[in-house]
Amino acid sequence: MSDPTLDELATEEARLQFDTLSLEQVWDVGCALRELAVQRSAKVAIEIALRDRVLFHTALPGTDIANANWVRRKRNTVLALGTSTLVVGMKLAKASQTLEERYGLSPAEHASDGGGFPLRLRGLGVIGAITASGMPSLQDHRLVTDVLARFLNR
Repeated sequence: MSDPTLDELATEEARLQFDTLSLEQVWDVGCALRELAVQRSAKVAIEIALRDRVLFHTALPGTDIANANWVRRKRNTVLALGTSTLVVGMKLAKASQTLEERYGLSPAEHASDGGGFPLRLRGLGVIGAITASGMPSLQDHRLVTDVLARFLNR
């Protein structure tokens, strides 16, 4: 699994948008994320949330409260910056900066490890976040994007 470039991640985010979104679709995406995580033997917590409420959450065996905390912090970063946490982390690493230095975001409330991905509705923008936590950064990210690519047929 090679590291993507920032341009590749921007293209991916533009491609992986919903045209419409229902609670049933959220459930289906959440279940697909859980199923793929089980297939990959991943010990992850998964969440799909709007800005004001969680719509789907599951924690697979081997996870604990730390994973839930990472999910919350990644979600907060996606909602604050409107992009994936992998993109944020790569930009910070390139600039040798922290979340607090670059964006004024508290590390207690935000995280820049991969796995947080914008839930974007075409024509409306970022309405929430899809988050996975428990594997290395790129693997958390790929869990989310692999499912979205299949679900959205893109």
